[in-house]
Amino acid sequence: MSKEYTAINPADVPAKVLRSGDKLPTVGLGTFGSDRFTHEEVADAVRNAIRLGYRHIDCAAVYGNEKEIGQAIKDVIAEGVCTREDLFITGKVWNDRHAEVEKACQETLDDLQLDYVDMYLIHWPFPNYHAPGCDGDSRNPDSKPFSVEQFMNTWKQCEALVDTGKVRNIGTSNMTIAKYEVTLPLMKILPAVNEMEMHPCFQQQELFDYCLKNQIQPIGFMPIGSPTRPERDVAEGDAVDIETPEIQAIAKARGVHPAVICIKWAIKNGQVTIPFSVHPMEYLSNLTSSFTDPLTDEEFASIKNCECGSRLVKGQVFLWEGAKHWKDLWDEEGVIAQ
Repeated sequence: MSKEYTAINPADVPAKVLRSGDKLPTVGLGTFGSDRFTHEEVADAVRNAIRLGYRHIDCAAVYGNEKEIGQAIKDVIAEGVCTREDLFITGKVWNDRHAEVEKACQETLDDLQLDYVDMYLIHWPFPNYHAPGCDGDSRNPDSKPFSVEQFMNTWKQCEALVDTGKVRNIGTSNMTIAKYEVTLPLMKILPAVNEMEMHPCFQQQELFDYCLKNQIQPIGFMPIGSPTRPERDVAEGDAVDIETPEIQAIAKARGVHPAVICIKWAIKNGQVTIPFSVHPMEYLSNLTSSFTDPLTDEEFASIKNCECGSRLVKGQVFLWEGAKHWKDLWDEEGVIAQ
């Protein structure tokens, strides 16, 4: 690997300072391999990405690959590439473990072979569960609408993990402003981050601004629109970010792939981004994009025109009986749908 590619100095990668004072590198490696890559292929990407300069790895129990990733992390530390303290590792509690967060977190720690994770997120703000690999029409009859009481019970368990030292920061994922409005006042430890879908065709400006106002660092997933996302998340009319005229024009002028422009947009926008790839050339390019040749103000402004409200992860498999539309999951009317 080192003979084929030149490693990046991790110190060159910008970082965001969280409310705890911890530093979060602005580009991390996502580890959701969808249905296209084996767990070992994803783990190999983690292993080599760290060798090439990555220090931020975004994991989740539901991805099913934490044991393999744990071995990869152990390997690079043993090689002397980095220390544990150099890494920022994120884990997430899946929907069916909301009542047993400590147990779920300990399983993640055991699989990752770590004493602590730097960030632990509530993956979705409700305990609605679907079987791994289900299709987009699947529905669980036990699914329920968002409950403040249930969410806060889960959040308090996350807060307790901070007290034990097993978790350094806690945060949310797939939240909405309406849900924050009723939960933030009840929290003892406020969220450090919110992971949310963000790409040029789905910029979520209102939620983005809300998070920043409340010292919640936005982390954007699917930064190039995830062309390899699962089939259940593909719908007619979905935008393709790398094919938009604005992105293609900038990419052509710069002589780079349109995906590079999407990453540069995310960085200039002020978010942390976690693109996934198992190809060294791609994930090295993503990391390099965080600090080289930033977009000009004019280029950045032109990408604002890509916004077309194209949410790609609609979450319809989490809908409850009586829900009218997948938009009910996202409180688009400004109130929590029931």
